[in-house]
Formats: sequence, C-alpha cells, structure tokens
Amino acid sequence: MLDIFVLEEDYFQQARLEDAIHKSKQIYILRIGKVDLYDKPNQLLECITERGSHLLFFLDIATDSDIEGGILVAQQIRERDPYASIVFITAHPELLPSTFQYRLAALDFIDKNLPDIEYEDRIISDIGLALSKNGLSRIECAFTIDTKNATIQVPFHKILYFETSPTVHKVILHTTEEQIEFYGQLSKIVKQDCRLYKCHKSFVVNPENIVRLDKELGIIYFENGESCLVSKAKQKEIVAKMLVPKPMAV
Repeated sequence: MLDIFVLEEDYFQQARLEDAIHKSKQIYILRIGKVDLYDKPNQLLECITERGSHLLFFLDIATDSDIEGGILVAQQIRERDPYASIVFITAHPELLPSTFQYRLAALDFIDKNLPDIEYEDRIISDIGLALSKNGLSRIECAFTIDTKNATIQVPFHKILYFETSPTVHKVILHTTEEQIEFYGQLSKIVKQDCRLYKCHKSFVVNPENIVRLDKELGIIYFENGESCLVSKAKQKEIVAKMLVPKPMAV
C-alpha cells in the first residue's frame, strides 16, 4: 500500500494534483492508501511518522518563503529515509540542476505548465513506479517493521542487533545510526529474514556487522563499539557466520 504526501501552496495546483492522484486510484485499485495534502513545509515534516518505500512525496520546489523551499524539505526527508520516493512539481524548470546538486535521488521532475493530459499521465506513471519500487525494496535491501500504528523500513546493512526491551512486549532495534523501539517478539523477528541470527535468549544479531567475538566473556562487538551477549552454545555458529563474505551495501 502506497501512502502519498503532497506539498503545494497553490490551491488550484493542489486540486489539480489531487485529481490526478484520484484517477490513479482507479487504475491501481486497493494499492494506494492515504493521500495527505499540505501547504506548509513544517506541517508536512511534522506529520511524517513512518519511513520506507511505501511513501511517495509530491513536492512543489518553490514555497512562499524560499524559492527552493521544497528542495530543503526533500533534503530533510532524504536524511531520515533513503527509500521514500520523491517527485518534484514546479513552474520553475530552471531549478532542475539544484535537485541534482543536493543528490536527492528524485523519481521525477514535472513541469506544472504541461497540458493536463500529459501532466496526469506523468503523475499516474510516477505512482506506478513508486509502487514497483516499494515491492523491490521490501524484497531486496530493506528490513521492514510493521506494527499496528506504523511501517518503518531500515537499510539491512545498518542493522546491528535487536534486544528485548524493559517495556513488556517491546523490542529495541539498534542500527549504526539510531535505536528504534517497537512492539514485537524476537522469535518472530528472526524468522522474518534468514540473514538474522538469534545468538541469545535476549538478542538477535546481524552477523554482517560483527567485528569481534570475545568467547571468554560471551560478548559480541559491532563496528560502532556497541556490544551484546552471546550464549556459549551459539558461539560456534557465530564464528561461522562471521567468516561468510560480506555483501556490498546497497
């Protein structure tokens, strides 16, 4: 299911885009979730609670306060989410080079001056591309956390380990950049991806990021200095997994 966010300050253009998205819903039946429209950058940014390839942003490049305001919004989105799709829509095609300068990996760049039919075709096509991208990301390079309230995708190569949380029924994911707490069970998480390994009753690790195993103390160390416990019975398997060549990060 694809969730769509729109940043557009001009209400005529906002309605035009909303109409094109509505037509795409008739094509991609039951594959598009919520569609949220905003006319202020801060409002949009404050309402983003998820991350992943199931998110698509249509951003107007120019805002009232900044000719490149939409680019700055995209930059903040991309800093926290490498998987979301971003499409720029603008009446200022001369700003196209700026989007490449910031390396925002935009899916498309649409000129507002296009005829309505061509404009709608581009919107519908981009939604189709985002849907395809969502399927590939879930299969190939991302770990997806699905909870009752949110869906979050994390680059698999950034995962260090999962541990049981002091909060009942919750798990803490440790990555190279952050910690994410969510409702879950280690027994289910380890079944979600064969690359993960349960090394202890309280820990599931990503062996790709282990740099050292202290057999005497029963401690695993990761690239960023973090560590977790490993049971004596699982040490042999951990060593074997550490010897497997690491894949290239996507």
